[in-house]
Amino acid sequence: MIYSLYGAMQHYAWGGQDYIPQLLGLKSNGEPCAEWWLGAHPAAPAELEIHGQRQKLADFLHENPQALGNESRQAFGDELPYLLKILDVAQPLSIQLHPTKTQAEEGFSRENAQGIALNDAKRTYKDRNHKPEMMIALSDFWLLHGFKSKAAIIESLSAHASLQNLAKQLENQDLHAFYGEIMHADQARLAAWLLPIIDARQADFAAGLLQPNEPDYWLLYTLQAMNITRDKLDPGLLCFYLFNIVALKQGEGIYQAAGIPHAYLRGQNIELMACSDNVVRGGLTPKFVNIEELLRIVDCSEIEPQIIAAAPLQAEVFDYLTPAEDFALQHLALNAGQTGTHTAASAQIMLVMAGAVQLRDGNNVIHLRQGQSAFITTDSRYQLETVAEGYAVIAKLP
Repeated sequence: MIYSLYGAMQHYAWGGQDYIPQLLGLKSNGEPCAEWWLGAHPAAPAELEIHGQRQKLADFLHENPQALGNESRQAFGDELPYLLKILDVAQPLSIQLHPTKTQAEEGFSRENAQGIALNDAKRTYKDRNHKPEMMIALSDFWLLHGFKSKAAIIESLSAHASLQNLAKQLENQDLHAFYGEIMHADQARLAAWLLPIIDARQADFAAGLLQPNEPDYWLLYTLQAMNITRDKLDPGLLCFYLFNIVALKQGEGIYQAAGIPHAYLRGQNIELMACSDNVVRGGLTPKFVNIEELLRIVDCSEIEPQIIAAAPLQAEVFDYLTPAEDFALQHLALNAGQTGTHTAASAQIMLVMAGAVQLRDGNNVIHLRQGQSAFITTDSRYQLETVAEGYAVIAKLP
């Protein structure tokens, strides 16, 4: 069966105001629209339309678990294993990472035993699931992703007189211990490290002379975007000198494995992840920062970012490849005059990113234009006809 699916908006402060409303064909009301969720997570569940009535996707799956298929149910139980999102990153997100499945289960049980309510601002583990995730850029997109090589970090720190002692310290220290000291630094140490750089580079930043591939650019940009004052510096600001600064072009992507520290800095993207809201934060956010848990599970491996290639222009169907078992993302070109029959091997969510399609399953017909989506149950055999050229993405199991 195929059903129209309606997502849920998340109004986080870092979000832009216009991109997601324009994609969805909605009128912006000036409120930040940071994320559009399409899934069954209880924090913001999507809804199906059934006989003219709306029903939460999670409730539908509780009543109709066979819609997920035997393979999905054996591996992930009677819940949709993934969550599809659209993000509009107008201001930098927090330095963060996500736990493994075992760490999430242990953390969830531990915080339950401590009596920390699920809606408590100091709750770290919101569910029992891990949260590997992939993203595909919808614009030029900038992010932090994992630690640079130790040699590259030393070079980056050595470029500034105020950070040269840190560079020398790292020569004889492992990355985990080094990162831990920085994350525990007090305001006096942060000021000694950062204020000389801020004072020296502020005029160049204001004049547009710094480039986004430079750590100094993001230091000054983040101070301005997040209104961080000189007397309340954040240790996360040092991460611009420690982590890989990654630039993605539209259509390219990256995969975030458990434990890899990262932060989205600017741009719009599609995000697909295991169905979880477990985020361990390490700075650059007004939300709860759990440094001890961050340092317990962080992966300090030296990483060379692996960029996921964009879908080729000539490809009608293109699968983005990741190691994830919980989800997969497919790019479907909508070409003029295209018709075809498709069979869903697992429960799927189709989101039309541009153009328009008609889906037909027997007598059931759904029309989807840009920004609209459908939920397709396992083993559904449906016809797809392109109404207007563009493309869609399909979230499913690998």
